[in-house]
Amino acid sequence: MALTVIGRPLRPGLRLPLFLSRVAAGFPSPAEDHIEASLSLDELCVLHPAATFFLRVVGDSMTGLGIFDGDILVVDRSITPRAGMVVVAVVNGEFTCKQLAYEHGAPVLRAANKAYPDIRLRDGEDLEVFGVVTRCIHKLPGI
Repeated sequence: MALTVIGRPLRPGLRLPLFLSRVAAGFPSPAEDHIEASLSLDELCVLHPAATFFLRVVGDSMTGLGIFDGDILVVDRSITPRAGMVVVAVVNGEFTCKQLAYEHGAPVLRAANKAYPDIRLRDGEDLEVFGVVTRCIHKLPGI
């Protein structure tokens, strides 16, 4: 899976209405009295603006975790990576998105698609974790 850096967050600005109504099998009334507050996608998706990057996914190695080709990942470089987190790492000079695991104290990068093998470091290789994936943004079918 390859990734392309596509940008950094802008200053928060656009705020969208957040409705009180829940959506179960319908659509909330757009009446003003149902609006609870406004919602900034920047504030929702970006925890640390100075340390956040957006990367576009190329490939299908993470589909088992809902990360698909063409999705945009929100990646935070200020979060300390832990086992089980989805990370963007640099392997052989290229970005890759995988789930971080440890075996016998050594880091392993796991794909979420059985067609792809785990990435284990060889002697002398270092793992550079670029950042932790905090959000995945993708279009739904038909859009």
